[in-house]
Amino acid sequence: MQEENEEQFKEEEKQETITKVTGMYKEWFLDYASYVILERAVPALDDGFKPVQRRIMQSMKDLDDGRYNKVANLVGHAMQYHPHGDASIADAMVQLGQKELLIDMQGNWGNILTGDRAAASRYIEARLSKFALEVIFNPKTTHWQASYDGRRKEPIHLPVKFPLLLAQGAEGIAVGLSTKVLPHNFIELIDASIKYLKGRSFKIVPDFLTGGIADFTNYNDGKRGGKVRVRARISQLDKKTLVINEIPFGTTTSSLIDSILKANDKGKIKIKRIEDNTAASVEILVHLPPNVSPDKTIDALYAFTNCESSISPLSCIIEDHKPLFIGVSEQLKRSTDRTVALLKRELEIQLSELEEQWHFASLERIFIENRIYRDIEEVETWEGVIEAIDLGLKPFTKHLKRAVTTDDILRLTEIRIKKISKFDIDKANLLIEALEEKIEAVKNNLANLIDFAIDYFKHLKTTYGKGKERKTEIRIFDDIVASKVALSNTKIYVNREEGFIGTSLRKDEFVADCSDIDDIIVFRKNGTMMITKVASKTFVGKDIIHLAVFKKGDKRTVYNMMYRDGKSGPSYMKRFNVTSITRDKEYDLTAGNKGSLVHYFTANLNGEAEVVTINLRAVGSIKKLKWDIDFSDLLIKGRSSKGNLITKFPVKKIEFKSAGKSTLKPRKIWFDDTVQRLNVDERGELLGEFTAEDKLLIVTQSGIAKTIAPALNYHFEDDMIVLEKWDPAKPISAIYFDGEKEKYFVKRFMIDHPEREDKFITEHPKTQLEIVATDYRPNAEVVFSKRSLDPFVVDFENFIAVKGIKAIGNQLTTDKIKQVNLLDPNPYTPPVLDEIEVEEGDISDAGDAQPTLF
Repeated sequence: MQEENEEQFKEEEKQETITKVTGMYKEWFLDYASYVILERAVPALDDGFKPVQRRIMQSMKDLDDGRYNKVANLVGHAMQYHPHGDASIADAMVQLGQKELLIDMQGNWGNILTGDRAAASRYIEARLSKFALEVIFNPKTTHWQASYDGRRKEPIHLPVKFPLLLAQGAEGIAVGLSTKVLPHNFIELIDASIKYLKGRSFKIVPDFLTGGIADFTNYNDGKRGGKVRVRARISQLDKKTLVINEIPFGTTTSSLIDSILKANDKGKIKIKRIEDNTAASVEILVHLPPNVSPDKTIDALYAFTNCESSISPLSCIIEDHKPLFIGVSEQLKRSTDRTVALLKRELEIQLSELEEQWHFASLERIFIENRIYRDIEEVETWEGVIEAIDLGLKPFTKHLKRAVTTDDILRLTEIRIKKISKFDIDKANLLIEALEEKIEAVKNNLANLIDFAIDYFKHLKTTYGKGKERKTEIRIFDDIVASKVALSNTKIYVNREEGFIGTSLRKDEFVADCSDIDDIIVFRKNGTMMITKVASKTFVGKDIIHLAVFKKGDKRTVYNMMYRDGKSGPSYMKRFNVTSITRDKEYDLTAGNKGSLVHYFTANLNGEAEVVTINLRAVGSIKKLKWDIDFSDLLIKGRSSKGNLITKFPVKKIEFKSAGKSTLKPRKIWFDDTVQRLNVDERGELLGEFTAEDKLLIVTQSGIAKTIAPALNYHFEDDMIVLEKWDPAKPISAIYFDGEKEKYFVKRFMIDHPEREDKFITEHPKTQLEIVATDYRPNAEVVFSKRSLDPFVVDFENFIAVKGIKAIGNQLTTDKIKQVNLLDPNPYTPPVLDEIEVEEGDISDAGDAQPTLF
């Protein structure tokens, strides 16, 4: 019996220890995910704070006395609200402080530019900023809840009367979702809120404390799927030095320099050394070795380093204890609506308090003025005192806005004898009148709540907007093709016998310098073509007749080819471009018959069309065995075209006779002022049609004139005032103030040395260029600062002859000039030039055709 009981007990114990955790796991994980989303990682829509940030702000308010507090002390106090360690609270406080909005900092709080960390919390101090004190706190409109241990009350949400989340930004990773709200400009947010209250449309885009340049074309209102491209601000200090003055958001000077050094090690760019002079502002000097283009290096820095990066915003916030995905415009609208609601609630509370003050002030005047306090002299009980005062007040309280309560009477009994004896009826009336004026003002604000809210936002802008102007420049970026700016960091070789190409075949034939991201185009004797990426060693097939670095979209390079169709078929000739292909796919350039053979092949970088001689074999009764063919008689078609028939008879050989000229038309070039770049996409102002010999004229406000080839990757100076197609026969006219002689001069000059830049005004620091004209016969109106001096017109052609660029010019006046206005020029008829009809094409560097004969 005892053994049976023991076995039964063991069986029951065994059953009790078996527990299914499936449901428990599901419940626990959901609780954990909800906690991380709602209580740690994602900010609330109502006030823009994460819980730790809200608790930090409340702790700072608890301890606020106008003086700085040790951050360690603030962190310890915040732990009464926040159930986590001091390190996480201190880090969150530093991040809040570095946004330079809510916290007035003292000590080393780190540097967002260099990435340096803040000092330990015991060494730094903080207090609430005046903006935070005005905008964030109001105990009367705050809803409270018990803290995690029930010992204190903490705000559910702070009554923030400003789109704080959009101003500060937020980033967090939760369970199953994340958020990334980018910071926006303080002043622009206020302006947008005012526009919204006025019923007007608005648009807001981010602004970063690190400055830089940003393209918000695809911002998508900050919602999922959007993208922001940010760039460092890079300028050319001199021909051998670039300077970075602002960095992209999300980077530091350290990470930026590391990325530049890595790109240099990989051969993407070529730099001599980097000098970091960053202190209060960013200054990174990039020194370039000789014969390295600064313009191309700037584009390469954007293409291969962290000088350009892409940010993907994801606007996720918490509303009603649920994650919500809305755009920043909707966030601003809801924040503005909440600000209006809070202002209304504050006005209602203020009105109620003023009415209570008016009510008791009126009762007090009645009580003392009518000597009701004497009615209680003979009363012996407290109840009798209350009743006597109540009866004494009734004849005088009809004008009051509410009934007199027992609490009101109790307050009257607490009035001191000293106050009764010194009571001044005139002062009492003045107080009541002042309260009535305040009540009317509050009622007027409530009746015109939107106007009141607009005035509130204007007050914030006026009071706190100084120094908060936009730091990030808004610009539309042009796409940088990496292969066009990549440095030629390797060499490509070919082994024609075995059919291999690659960078490791150093013992074989050298082809060209290239970068490791380039493509190589290969033509073979059987009339096939393929394009493959640069690699250490790649098999492309034997009988290679031509290979070169391939430029995608290149319409300038024209291939001239003659081939035999099949083993014994007729011969054809064709001219074609190769602009786009599928990499590593073989293309047949012949008619497609087996046994086809290329007779003649040239690659012409500038679209040249040479003359060749055809020699036929003496077979049968052929009469004409030799004649010349000019490739310029053929149109440029696609690579898949069959071509024009040369002869049906066997070709003995084809001889190169004479080089031809380019058959391509000059290219139209535009200047897009938005992105400060040249383009061929019809964006911006048309500068003209350019051949390989044509140049652009550039004149800057600093008095530099130069000519350049119209390269599409050229970076223009910020102080450029003239950009046009250069006419070597047209003089340049200028009026300038000479700082040394303190006189105004007029000069006309030609560009003496197109290959260099020259300064045409003096080097004195007070020298100032007033105006530049590039018309043949310009006129200008000079307006003096003295009203007694009448304006006069300068006819440049009659005033001074064309002299050298270094000439000082003729003196104009010693009187101070207010402004100079360009007038319509005198008529001029340029000489007529003969026009040459040529075919359509693009501009690039010209190159002699190198024929391949077979």
